[in-house]
Amino acid sequence: MARTPSSPQPRSSVRTPFSPAFWRSPLRGPWFTSVLGVVLLGGITVLFVTGLLSYAAYNPDLARVNDKTPDKGLLGFYLFAWPTDPHWLYRLNQGVHVTLGITLIPVLLAKLWSVVPKLFTLPPARSLAHALERLSLVLLVGGGLFEFVTGVLNVQLDYVFPGSFYPLHFYGAWVFFAAFVVHAVLKTPTALRNLRRLREEESELVSPDPVEPSVSRRGALGLVGGGSLLLFATTAGQNVDGPLRRTALLAPHGGAEAGSGPGGFQINKTAAYAGIDAAETSEEAWRLVVVGRAGTVRLGRADLLRLPLHSAALPIACVEGWSTSDQWWRGVRLRDLAALVGYDDPPDVLVESLQRRGAFRRAALRANQVADPRSLLALFVNGEDLTPDHGHPARIIVPAAPGVLNTKWVARMTFGDL
Repeated sequence: MARTPSSPQPRSSVRTPFSPAFWRSPLRGPWFTSVLGVVLLGGITVLFVTGLLSYAAYNPDLARVNDKTPDKGLLGFYLFAWPTDPHWLYRLNQGVHVTLGITLIPVLLAKLWSVVPKLFTLPPARSLAHALERLSLVLLVGGGLFEFVTGVLNVQLDYVFPGSFYPLHFYGAWVFFAAFVVHAVLKTPTALRNLRRLREEESELVSPDPVEPSVSRRGALGLVGGGSLLLFATTAGQNVDGPLRRTALLAPHGGAEAGSGPGGFQINKTAAYAGIDAAETSEEAWRLVVVGRAGTVRLGRADLLRLPLHSAALPIACVEGWSTSDQWWRGVRLRDLAALVGYDDPPDVLVESLQRRGAFRRAALRANQVADPRSLLALFVNGEDLTPDHGHPARIIVPAAPGVLNTKWVARMTFGDL
């Protein structure tokens, strides 16, 4: 009697993420994950360092008005007096931080996709080292998504998160990087072995029942790299002078220049947004109040114009990663204003704006920033009076300082130890 061939056993119709067979992509594996991990190892380290430097540039331990994370405690151990040289320091630091962060998004997403089966591995912990790795992975995934999402929203000026960007991003960065360090210590030796192909690593990342591949692993890496290059090309120009600014199509401050003429360069907040009334900035109404140990001086614009005027070519660079080219500013040196109220050696200064709202309506500058001869209370830019949106009748401009410390619509300056 002829035997009939046995029919193939049907696969189980019920699969859950906790079943290894649920994850069927043939691309997942130790080598693919290791390549992405090595890229992120360098990239995220640079992001963390430039992020800390960006935070230091705000001089948060100088005065409470600058400190948006007052409960940081030991996390502020590294803070130092932010320098004024080179004058493009903050522009470079923040340009690298934001551009690199956006460029790494496809790599991060690919890495998360490649390791997602490990989040559902059972049992939850096979050993202390395995439990530590699993915990770091959960914090790494959650922290990474949180940091990148809040960072992108901040760059796009979409402040939809529950609370201030500064403490959320700062504390989130420490949680994320701590988990990242633990994960890197545990997994870097394995990743290097996988890249060198010294031996095959057994891994739950490899599907026991893969589907037919539609692209090779190298092809997938090429796709990830292409996505990163595209994001770089459509973002980096917002921090670069010349024609490349037009290629920054995904950046709010990319594309064509903001206008024409001497004031035709980028801004974040207009005079209308800040609640500045033209009547209070008129020459008849506006007075600058300067306070120091020798008393109080009130200066109108005509009084300021009678003081020695100086010029400096400086950019404006903001935390969102955009910057202007060097603009030609002219006004009164901050150290000369300090001398008017009794200081031969310039001290710190608290600057207050006419601005009605905003986290940096008031900002403090360190003595080294006040003393720099390029630090000005600017009255002119590129040979013309400041426009209302650029801070008319007077604004601060300081080399290497974040844009928010270059206070616009200045109303009061208080010199002294803060």
